[in-house]
Amino acid sequence: MAMNNIPSVDLADFISGDAKRKQKFVDEIGKAYEEIGFVALKNHFLDSALEENLYKEVKSFFALPLEVKKKYEIEGLAGQRGYISFGKEHAKGKKEGDLKEFWHFGQEPDKDANLTEEYPENIQVKELQDFNKVGMEAYRMLEKTGIYVLRALALYIGLGEHYFDHWASNGNSILRPIHYPPITEEPKGAVRAGAHGDINLITLLMGASTGGLQVLRKDGEWIDALPQEDELVINVGDMLERHTNNKLRSTIHRVVNPPKEEWSNPRYSIPFFMHPRSEMPLDCLEQCIDEENPKQYEDITAGDFLHQRLVEIGLLKK
Repeated sequence: MAMNNIPSVDLADFISGDAKRKQKFVDEIGKAYEEIGFVALKNHFLDSALEENLYKEVKSFFALPLEVKKKYEIEGLAGQRGYISFGKEHAKGKKEGDLKEFWHFGQEPDKDANLTEEYPENIQVKELQDFNKVGMEAYRMLEKTGIYVLRALALYIGLGEHYFDHWASNGNSILRPIHYPPITEEPKGAVRAGAHGDINLITLLMGASTGGLQVLRKDGEWIDALPQEDELVINVGDMLERHTNNKLRSTIHRVVNPPKEEWSNPRYSIPFFMHPRSEMPLDCLEQCIDEENPKQYEDITAGDFLHQRLVEIGLLKK
């Protein structure tokens, strides 16, 4: 039977202390990521009150006058922190800018993180007292959820459970609140977010304010991703696909424009892009290479791979 929605999995199984339930979660999420690259996850660490608060802050920020928001668009940061204005980013291979504006919160590393790179500081929004505080609280809860998902995937691949912990904690992850404004005229070839794969290890997406997210099934059919209200949508990114030699799939997805009668509705969505430390080797894991699946990719670090892709999507000049 063809899959018409993304599979749902329960993190409570993984952290239950029951070996059978833990293995059930590992098998379910691993198979889903081999098959379609997306799951809906319930019982994660982001509670509904914090999510509600974050949406309130984000809507308040995007409602500020453009000249105020533009103060937070910092030249020379390649969009790594702060505000990125309407139409700046496009899907790889597309010229039309996506119909969105967004904000970036980045990592605030532990003092003893021993990083080889320095992350840019987060930009503080003076007009909204709680914006940065609430944003970073959500960042931490999504990062914690992501580390547990990566532990399950490490076991599925045949690695030690904590293989990803060092690379992903204090990693170069980004929390990106996005505002897709109401559509006021027929878009010329542009959509809210063009068909693309994500760059990172995994992406965690909290419930968007309206639908529109679609996932490309293996047979070439687009299906709507329809999570329950309390679920996060979590998908594999290109870094993890590459590291697992295509065992886990980075699935192409898009955000389509709504029907014309809904053009007047804005859309908000808040993905958390889980990136590792830049020195993480993305070499194909030996557990994922055999005669049937020879090594597909050249060795590269996460930092070099990220740089290549930021150039391709228009956020960095060559």
